[in-house]
Amino acid sequence: MSNKGQTLAEKILNFKSPGVSAGDIAIADIDLAFVQDTTGPLTMRQFNNSGFQYVANPEKTIIFLDHAAPSPNRQLSNDHLFLRQFAREKGIALSEVGNGVCHQLVAENFACPGDVIVGSDSHTVTAGALGAFATGMGSSDIAVAMALGKTWLRVPESFLISLKGTFPRGVYAKDLILHLIGLLGADGATYKALEFNGEALTDITMSQRLTIANMAVEAGAKVGLFPSDEVTRQFLAAQGRADHFRPLVPDADATYERTIAMDLSQLMPTVSLPHTVDNTCAVHEIKGTKVQQAFIGTCTNGRLDDLEIAAGILEGKKTHLSTRLLIAPASRRVLKEAISKGYIPTLLEAGAIILPPGCAACLGLHQGILGDGEACISTANRNFRGRMGNPEGLVYLASPATVAASALRGEITDPREVL
Repeated sequence: MSNKGQTLAEKILNFKSPGVSAGDIAIADIDLAFVQDTTGPLTMRQFNNSGFQYVANPEKTIIFLDHAAPSPNRQLSNDHLFLRQFAREKGIALSEVGNGVCHQLVAENFACPGDVIVGSDSHTVTAGALGAFATGMGSSDIAVAMALGKTWLRVPESFLISLKGTFPRGVYAKDLILHLIGLLGADGATYKALEFNGEALTDITMSQRLTIANMAVEAGAKVGLFPSDEVTRQFLAAQGRADHFRPLVPDADATYERTIAMDLSQLMPTVSLPHTVDNTCAVHEIKGTKVQQAFIGTCTNGRLDDLEIAAGILEGKKTHLSTRLLIAPASRRVLKEAISKGYIPTLLEAGAIILPPGCAACLGLHQGILGDGEACISTANRNFRGRMGNPEGLVYLASPATVAASALRGEITDPREVL
């Protein structure tokens, strides 16, 4: 094995395939493989058509019913039937409608530092917040991974994102990652590992890390990675998984293809304009843009902290008469905790519509499809044309604080004006 210092990506893949470096091909045993209900049917048909009979590790394989949850039409209901039957036949776990979004549930219940995780969904990268090499793959690749219990991949080169400072009032992790994507461009980190480090990490919570890792793929990255540190340990302990913690950091002499230094104290509320995620600007630059829908949820920003921020802005107030506010907690656990802490009652009183845990309006299947010419400001991770079910709709991406402030005024609003 080389004595050369290793990046986080190299270090994790060396656990599975010793001696590999950036640019090499790694053959890796898989700690978790999963699908969701829009990509799952194709994956399972590929599995069957390839002649596979058995899943290599049923206990490490999961089907999530979350994207069309509950199902809005006959075809999707039949897909759910097919996936439930496949799970029974192969003895693999199935997460039912209402449990929440796959990426949130993976973070809560399964992902561990040093894991290799693959999913038939591009936002599988979310679990990189816990120091796992987590990446999305195509349905055929996941079918093979399920059957063999292993996969191959090229070890990515890494960009070091060095963070210092603290977030100013009204600025959050979503603003950081939107700013970074605007800087890099939608393909500026294609097949790279974005590795986040620096003195600011001690104050960046796991919820914030999940937001950042989730959107690494929007700059083309193969994975978004955080070290496994005290924040990781405390998060795993809170989920009842303290025994799965292990410290994991890159070597001090690791080689990075590029280093980007970011001072959190210099950031401001940021928004992504239609129809690409890298089309970003400061919120105040488009202040006053009318929105007919506001959406807080998804695997990017549907966690307890996000609902707390929104409730804090909307407490004792009412949403604008021309703007509907949709709230979709990312998991059943988040929903229960948000109820017990009073966030859900506060949001209801403000006029919000509470949706079941799941992807909801994010991908435009149901529960929030836009009308022609309508604009939505959303905490989701994508704003492509037609993303929310209508190519004539407009989707803006922002933090929960910006979305809540905009719902209050009926137009895109800098949250610092209402905090």
